[in-house]
Amino acid sequence: MKLFLGEYDHALDDRGRVTLPRKIRQEIDEKELVLAKGFDPCIFGFDKGSWEKEAAKHLEAPVTDVKARDLRRYLFAGAQKVEVDKLGRILLPAQLKEYASVLGDVIVIGAGDHFEIWDAETWRSYADKLKGV
Repeated sequence: MKLFLGEYDHALDDRGRVTLPRKIRQEIDEKELVLAKGFDPCIFGFDKGSWEKEAAKHLEAPVTDVKARDLRRYLFAGAQKVEVDKLGRILLPAQLKEYASVLGDVIVIGAGDHFEIWDAETWRSYADKLKGV
């Protein structure tokens, strides 16, 4: 089972790429990933197998269910395939960067079955709130 763990400081380069941390890359077998809008202002990152499992969960719900249909649209319309280059970098699609307000410094976190890319300041503010949980 893939298990994405940890918190890592990184930055976007001038082309909008982020280098994935080594420990995150170790959990990825393929060169292709799926990036999607998170439910918070972040970008979800899935390896192919984890994305397929997540997608299957949402495709099991009947299309006649309004909430299920809305969630499908949110997840699939906001998702894009990206490739990891030889240096472990991925190009963040403009639509996802804008959604998550990712401009410069980022935090990549492990979130179990996926990883997340956050604007550094947004993550630190969110993480401070989590301390009270």
